[in-house]
Parts: sequence; C-alpha cells; structure tokens
Amino acid sequence: MRGELIKILSLIEEKANELKLDGYEPDVVLFGFEAYEFLKNQVNKEFGGEEEVLELSGMKVRLLDELGKDAVVVDSKALGLGLGGAKRFKVLE
Repeated sequence: MRGELIKILSLIEEKANELKLDGYEPDVVLFGFEAYEFLKNQVNKEFGGEEEVLELSGMKVRLLDELGKDAVVVDSKALGLGLGGAKRFKVLE
C-alpha cells in the first residue's frame, strides 16, 4: 500500500525535475480516471477518510479521462507552444 503511493510520488517528482532541467516550470499533474482512482484509494488508505486529491508535490491535480492508467506532469504555460512542457508516465500497468 504505502509502497505504491511512494512510487507514484517519486515518479511525479522525477518527471517534474526532468521538466525543470529542460527549463520548464511544472505546475499541474493530469491523471487518467483509472490512475486517479488508484491514487485516491492509496491516499485514503494511508491517511484515512474519503477525500479527493487536489494537490501533489505542490502541483494541482486534474483529471483527463483519455489518459486512462497514465498521468502527465505539465507546465501549463508551455503547452501548445511547441514540443516539450510535459512528461507522461504509467501509474498502473
């Protein structure tokens, strides 16, 4: 349980750091519906309650159903300006 949550948080931090090294300022994490439900269940098991996850690692959390089991760390100001500004990773295999 705790290991899965730590793995997700580590991936978010890793992708955010990669973006920062490329000169971006990541500020949003987009989750697919399945990925978000998994994350939410892990957080609620760890901390109790039935709360929504609105922020992780200082970044806003948003849902984008099309991502499914994946998540994307994003610099929202850089999206649409060309290549870069986002890093995708798998939450669930």
